[in-house]
Amino acid sequence: MKKELKKIYAIINPISGVGSRDKIPDMIASYCLEKSISMRVLNTEYAGHAKELTVSAMDDGADCVIAVGGDGTVNEVAQNLLYSDVVLGIVPKGSGNGLARELNIPMDVKGAVDVIFSGHTSVIDACKANERIFFCTCGVGFDATISKEFAKEKHRGSLTYVKDIMESYLDYKPEVYELNINDHTIKEKAFLITCANASQYGNNAFIAPNADINDGKIDITVLSPFNTLDIGPLAIQLFTKTIDKNSKIKTLQAKEAQIVRQKAGMMHIDGEPVMAPEEINISVIKSAVKVFTPENTTFVADVQRRINEVFQFFEDRIPVRIR
Repeated sequence: MKKELKKIYAIINPISGVGSRDKIPDMIASYCLEKSISMRVLNTEYAGHAKELTVSAMDDGADCVIAVGGDGTVNEVAQNLLYSDVVLGIVPKGSGNGLARELNIPMDVKGAVDVIFSGHTSVIDACKANERIFFCTCGVGFDATISKEFAKEKHRGSLTYVKDIMESYLDYKPEVYELNINDHTIKEKAFLITCANASQYGNNAFIAPNADINDGKIDITVLSPFNTLDIGPLAIQLFTKTIDKNSKIKTLQAKEAQIVRQKAGMMHIDGEPVMAPEEINISVIKSAVKVFTPENTTFVADVQRRINEVFQFFEDRIPVRIR
Protein backbone atom coordinates (compact mmCIF):
# COMPACT_ATOMS: atom_id res chain seq x y z
CA MET A 1 0.00 0.00 0.00
CA LYS A 2 1.35 3.44 -0.96
CA LYS A 3 0.70 6.66 0.93
CA GLU A 4 0.74 10.13 -0.65
CA LEU A 5 2.12 12.73 1.74
CA LYS A 6 1.19 16.41 1.99
CA LYS A 7 2.10 17.36 5.56
CA ILE A 8 4.79 15.81 7.77
CA TYR A 9 5.74 16.34 11.38
CA ALA A 10 9.13 15.09 12.62
CA ILE A 11 9.28 14.61 16.39
CA ILE A 12 12.86 14.37 17.59
CA ASN A 13 14.13 13.24 20.98
CA PRO A 14 17.36 15.27 21.28
CA ILE A 15 18.78 13.08 24.09
CA SER A 16 18.51 9.80 22.17
CA GLY A 17 21.84 10.06 20.37
CA VAL A 18 20.81 12.50 17.65
CA GLY A 19 23.95 14.50 16.92
CA SER A 20 24.81 17.43 14.71
CA ARG A 21 26.45 15.09 12.18
CA ASP A 22 23.09 13.41 11.53
CA LYS A 23 21.45 16.53 10.06
CA ILE A 24 18.14 14.67 10.15
CA PRO A 25 15.85 17.72 9.81
CA ASP A 26 17.84 18.93 6.80
CA MET A 27 17.64 15.51 5.15
CA ILE A 28 13.87 15.24 5.66
CA ALA A 29 13.39 18.87 4.58
CA SER A 30 15.28 18.20 1.35
CA TYR A 31 12.88 15.37 0.45
CA CYS A 32 9.88 17.51 1.40
CA LEU A 33 11.05 20.46 -0.71
CA GLU A 34 11.60 18.19 -3.69
CA LYS A 35 8.12 16.70 -3.37
CA SER A 36 6.29 19.93 -2.28
CA ILE A 37 5.43 18.47 1.13
CA SER A 38 4.85 20.72 4.15
CA MET A 39 7.14 19.85 7.08
CA ARG A 40 7.54 20.88 10.70
CA VAL A 41 10.21 19.71 13.16
CA LEU A 42 9.50 19.51 16.89
CA ASN A 43 11.89 18.55 19.70
CA THR A 44 10.71 16.73 22.81
CA GLU A 45 11.54 18.41 26.12
CA TYR A 46 10.41 15.88 28.73
CA ALA A 47 9.04 12.35 29.16
CA GLY A 48 5.59 12.11 27.61
CA HIS A 49 6.08 15.21 25.47
CA ALA A 50 6.12 13.19 22.24
CA LYS A 51 2.54 12.08 22.97
CA GLU A 52 1.38 15.69 23.28
CA LEU A 53 3.23 16.73 20.13
CA THR A 54 1.71 13.83 18.19
CA VAL A 55 -1.82 14.82 19.18
CA SER A 56 -1.11 18.41 18.06
CA ALA A 57 0.30 17.15 14.75
CA MET A 58 -2.81 15.08 14.12
CA ASP A 59 -5.06 18.03 14.98
CA ASP A 60 -3.11 20.08 12.44
CA GLY A 61 -3.82 17.54 9.69
CA ALA A 62 -0.52 15.66 9.51
CA ASP A 63 -0.36 12.75 7.04
CA CYS A 64 2.75 11.33 8.70
CA VAL A 65 4.46 11.70 12.06
CA ILE A 66 8.12 10.69 12.07
CA ALA A 67 9.53 9.52 15.40
CA VAL A 68 13.27 10.20 15.62
CA GLY A 69 14.65 8.46 18.71
CA GLY A 70 14.55 5.17 20.55
CA ASP A 71 11.76 2.73 21.33
CA GLY A 72 10.37 5.01 24.05
CA THR A 73 9.92 7.89 21.62
CA VAL A 74 8.49 5.58 18.95
CA ASN A 75 6.03 4.16 21.49
CA GLU A 76 4.87 7.63 22.60
CA VAL A 77 4.22 8.67 19.01
CA ALA A 78 2.70 5.40 17.78
CA GLN A 79 0.23 4.89 20.63
CA ASN A 80 -1.58 8.07 19.56
CA LEU A 81 -1.89 6.89 15.95
CA LEU A 82 -4.04 3.83 16.70
CA TYR A 83 -6.70 3.29 14.03
CA SER A 84 -5.95 6.63 12.36
CA ASP A 85 -4.95 7.38 8.76
CA VAL A 86 -1.78 9.10 9.97
CA VAL A 87 1.26 6.97 9.13
CA LEU A 88 4.16 6.40 11.51
CA GLY A 89 7.67 6.99 10.19
CA ILE A 90 10.66 5.72 12.17
CA VAL A 91 14.22 7.05 12.18
CA PRO A 92 15.90 4.81 14.79
CA LYS A 93 18.34 6.64 17.07
CA GLY A 94 18.00 4.68 20.32
CA SER A 95 20.00 1.99 22.08
CA GLY A 96 17.79 -0.97 21.11
CA ASN A 97 15.52 0.14 18.24
CA GLY A 98 13.37 -2.96 18.63
CA LEU A 99 10.43 -1.95 16.42
CA ALA A 100 12.63 -0.58 13.64
CA ARG A 101 14.69 -3.78 13.57
CA GLU A 102 11.54 -5.92 13.64
CA LEU A 103 10.22 -4.06 10.57
CA ASN A 104 13.60 -4.22 8.75
CA ILE A 105 13.96 -0.44 8.79
CA PRO A 106 17.62 0.51 8.20
CA MET A 107 19.60 1.72 11.19
CA ASP A 108 21.31 4.48 9.20
CA VAL A 109 19.46 7.79 8.88
CA LYS A 110 19.49 8.01 5.09
CA GLY A 111 18.19 4.46 4.72
CA ALA A 112 15.39 5.08 7.23
CA VAL A 113 14.37 8.35 5.56
CA ASP A 114 14.43 6.66 2.14
CA VAL A 115 11.96 4.08 3.47
CA ILE A 116 9.55 6.81 4.58
CA PHE A 117 9.59 8.63 1.25
CA SER A 118 9.30 5.44 -0.78
CA GLY A 119 5.69 5.52 0.43
CA HIS A 120 5.17 1.81 1.19
CA THR A 121 3.07 1.18 4.31
CA SER A 122 2.24 -1.84 6.45
CA VAL A 123 -0.33 -2.23 9.22
CA ILE A 124 0.93 -3.72 12.49
CA ASP A 125 -0.66 -4.94 15.71
CA ALA A 126 -0.22 -3.27 19.06
CA CYS A 127 -0.75 -4.77 22.51
CA LYS A 128 -1.98 -3.51 25.84
CA ALA A 129 -0.73 -4.30 29.34
CA ASN A 130 -3.49 -3.04 31.62
CA GLU A 131 -3.89 0.45 30.12
CA ARG A 132 -0.36 0.80 28.69
CA ILE A 133 0.27 0.31 24.97
CA PHE A 134 3.32 -1.56 23.65
CA PHE A 135 4.49 -2.61 20.21
CA CYS A 136 7.42 -4.98 20.82
CA THR A 137 7.49 -6.50 24.30
CA CYS A 138 6.40 -6.05 27.87
CA GLY A 139 7.64 -8.18 30.71
CA VAL A 140 8.00 -8.87 34.41
CA GLY A 141 10.87 -10.39 36.29
CA PHE A 142 14.54 -10.00 35.50
CA ASP A 143 14.14 -8.05 32.24
CA ALA A 144 11.96 -5.49 34.07
CA THR A 145 14.66 -5.18 36.74
CA ILE A 146 17.30 -4.61 34.07
CA SER A 147 15.17 -1.98 32.32
CA LYS A 148 15.02 -0.07 35.62
CA GLU A 149 18.82 -0.20 36.04
CA PHE A 150 19.42 0.63 32.37
CA ALA A 151 17.17 3.71 32.62
CA LYS A 152 19.49 5.14 35.30
CA GLU A 153 22.57 4.94 33.06
CA LYS A 154 23.98 8.13 31.54
CA HIS A 155 25.48 6.25 28.59
CA ARG A 156 23.28 3.57 27.03
CA GLY A 157 24.43 0.86 24.67
CA SER A 158 25.03 -2.86 24.33
CA LEU A 159 28.04 -2.90 26.69
CA THR A 160 26.12 -0.99 29.36
CA TYR A 161 23.24 -3.44 29.00
CA VAL A 162 25.56 -6.43 29.46
CA LYS A 163 27.15 -4.74 32.50
CA ASP A 164 23.76 -4.22 34.14
CA ILE A 165 22.82 -7.86 33.52
CA MET A 166 26.03 -9.18 35.08
CA GLU A 167 25.75 -6.89 38.11
CA SER A 168 22.08 -7.77 38.75
CA TYR A 169 22.07 -11.51 38.06
CA LEU A 170 23.59 -12.79 41.31
CA ASP A 171 21.27 -10.74 43.54
CA TYR A 172 18.08 -11.41 41.61
CA LYS A 173 15.48 -13.74 43.16
CA PRO A 174 12.97 -15.41 40.76
CA GLU A 175 9.31 -15.01 41.71
CA VAL A 176 6.24 -17.25 41.61
CA TYR A 177 3.72 -16.24 38.94
CA GLU A 178 0.24 -17.38 38.00
CA LEU A 179 -0.34 -17.22 34.25
CA ASN A 180 -3.94 -17.45 33.07
CA ILE A 181 -4.02 -18.23 29.36
CA ASN A 182 -6.33 -20.05 26.93
CA ASP A 183 -8.65 -21.12 29.79
CA HIS A 184 -5.75 -22.71 31.67
CA THR A 185 -3.82 -21.62 34.73
CA ILE A 186 -0.09 -22.20 35.02
CA LYS A 187 1.61 -21.51 38.34
CA GLU A 188 5.39 -21.66 38.60
CA LYS A 189 8.54 -19.88 39.63
CA ALA A 190 10.05 -17.95 36.71
CA PHE A 191 13.14 -15.86 36.06
CA LEU A 192 11.11 -13.71 33.69
CA ILE A 193 7.90 -13.67 31.66
CA THR A 194 7.91 -11.74 28.40
CA CYS A 195 4.80 -10.96 26.36
CA ALA A 196 5.86 -10.35 22.77
CA ASN A 197 4.08 -8.71 19.88
CA ALA A 198 7.39 -8.60 18.00
CA SER A 199 10.12 -11.23 18.08
CA GLN A 200 12.80 -9.17 19.82
CA TYR A 201 13.59 -6.76 22.63
CA GLY A 202 15.91 -4.75 20.38
CA ASN A 203 19.59 -5.04 19.43
CA ASN A 204 18.59 -8.27 17.63
CA ALA A 205 17.97 -10.04 20.96
CA PHE A 206 15.18 -12.45 19.95
CA ILE A 207 13.22 -13.42 23.05
CA ALA A 208 10.26 -14.77 21.00
CA PRO A 209 11.69 -15.96 17.68
CA ASN A 210 8.36 -17.01 16.19
CA ALA A 211 6.35 -13.92 17.11
CA ASP A 212 4.63 -12.18 14.21
CA ILE A 213 3.68 -8.52 14.58
CA ASN A 214 0.73 -8.97 12.21
CA ASP A 215 -0.91 -12.21 13.46
CA GLY A 216 -3.25 -10.87 16.15
CA LYS A 217 -1.56 -12.97 18.86
CA ILE A 218 0.86 -12.55 21.74
CA ASP A 219 3.83 -14.90 22.10
CA ILE A 220 4.58 -15.46 25.77
CA THR A 221 8.04 -16.62 26.82
CA VAL A 222 8.52 -18.06 30.30
CA LEU A 223 12.13 -18.53 31.39
CA SER A 224 12.56 -20.90 34.34
CA PRO A 225 15.30 -20.31 36.96
CA PHE A 226 18.73 -21.44 35.75
CA ASN A 227 22.30 -21.73 36.99
CA THR A 228 25.45 -19.97 35.83
CA LEU A 229 26.33 -22.79 33.40
CA ASP A 230 23.17 -22.01 31.46
CA ILE A 231 24.04 -18.34 30.89
CA GLY A 232 26.34 -18.92 27.90
CA PRO A 233 23.95 -21.10 25.87
CA LEU A 234 20.99 -18.81 26.68
CA ALA A 235 22.91 -15.71 25.56
CA ILE A 236 23.99 -17.36 22.30
CA GLN A 237 20.47 -18.60 21.58
CA LEU A 238 19.00 -15.18 22.36
CA PHE A 239 21.07 -13.55 19.61
CA THR A 240 20.83 -16.44 17.12
CA LYS A 241 17.02 -16.58 17.20
CA THR A 242 16.95 -20.07 18.75
CA ILE A 243 16.17 -19.42 22.42
CA ASP A 244 12.84 -21.23 22.07
CA LYS A 245 14.85 -24.46 21.69
CA ASN A 246 16.28 -24.15 25.22
CA SER A 247 14.85 -26.54 27.83
CA LYS A 248 14.48 -23.65 30.30
CA ILE A 249 12.09 -21.86 27.94
CA LYS A 250 8.34 -22.37 27.71
CA THR A 251 6.54 -20.64 24.81
CA LEU A 252 2.80 -20.02 24.73
CA GLN A 253 0.55 -18.12 22.33
CA ALA A 254 -2.80 -16.41 22.88
CA LYS A 255 -4.94 -13.39 22.02
CA GLU A 256 -5.03 -12.38 25.68
CA ALA A 257 -3.46 -13.42 28.95
CA GLN A 258 -3.26 -12.51 32.62
CA ILE A 259 -0.18 -12.48 34.83
CA VAL A 260 -0.72 -12.56 38.61
CA ARG A 261 2.18 -12.16 41.03
CA GLN A 262 2.45 -11.96 44.79
CA LYS A 263 2.97 -8.20 44.98
CA ALA A 264 3.15 -5.07 42.84
CA GLY A 265 6.49 -4.38 41.19
CA MET A 266 8.35 -3.39 38.07
CA MET A 267 7.18 -4.11 34.55
CA HIS A 268 8.81 -2.92 31.34
CA ILE A 269 6.89 -1.56 28.37
CA ASP A 270 9.02 -1.60 25.21
CA GLY A 271 12.06 -1.42 27.48
CA GLU A 272 10.79 1.45 29.65
CA PRO A 273 10.39 0.57 33.38
CA VAL A 274 7.02 1.27 35.02
CA MET A 275 5.35 0.23 38.26
CA ALA A 276 2.50 -2.25 37.84
CA PRO A 277 0.04 -3.96 40.21
CA GLU A 278 -0.07 -7.63 41.14
CA GLU A 279 -2.45 -8.38 38.27
CA ILE A 280 -1.48 -7.55 34.68
CA ASN A 281 -3.93 -8.11 31.83
CA ILE A 282 -2.44 -8.44 28.34
CA SER A 283 -4.42 -8.13 25.11
CA VAL A 284 -3.88 -7.59 21.38
CA ILE A 285 -5.03 -4.55 19.42
CA LYS A 286 -5.28 -6.02 15.92
CA SER A 287 -4.14 -4.03 12.85
CA ALA A 288 -3.61 -0.93 14.96
CA VAL A 289 -1.04 1.34 13.30
CA LYS A 290 0.06 2.16 9.76
CA VAL A 291 3.84 2.45 9.44
CA PHE A 292 6.30 3.05 6.62
CA THR A 293 8.32 -0.11 5.94
CA PRO A 294 10.64 -1.40 3.21
CA GLU A 295 8.63 -2.78 0.31
CA ASN A 296 10.70 -5.93 -0.12
CA THR A 297 13.32 -7.46 2.15
CA THR A 298 15.44 -10.04 0.35
CA PHE A 299 18.15 -12.15 1.94
CA VAL A 300 20.83 -10.00 0.27
CA ALA A 301 19.16 -6.80 1.48
CA ASP A 302 18.98 -8.18 5.01
CA VAL A 303 22.68 -9.09 4.98
CA GLN A 304 23.52 -5.62 3.64
CA ARG A 305 21.41 -4.04 6.38
CA ARG A 306 23.31 -5.94 9.05
CA ILE A 307 26.66 -4.93 7.52
CA ASN A 308 25.51 -1.29 7.55
CA GLU A 309 24.59 -1.68 11.23
CA VAL A 310 28.14 -2.83 12.01
CA PHE A 311 29.60 0.20 10.21
CA GLN A 312 27.13 2.48 11.99
CA PHE A 313 28.10 0.95 15.36
CA PHE A 314 31.77 1.87 14.87
CA GLU A 315 31.01 5.22 13.27
CA ASP A 316 29.05 6.23 16.36
CA ARG A 317 31.91 5.26 18.68
CA ILE A 318 35.08 6.32 16.82
CA PRO A 319 35.82 10.06 17.08
CA VAL A 320 35.93 11.96 13.81
CA ARG A 321 39.39 13.36 13.10
CA ILE A 322 39.51 16.62 11.17
CA ARG A 323 42.77 17.44 9.41
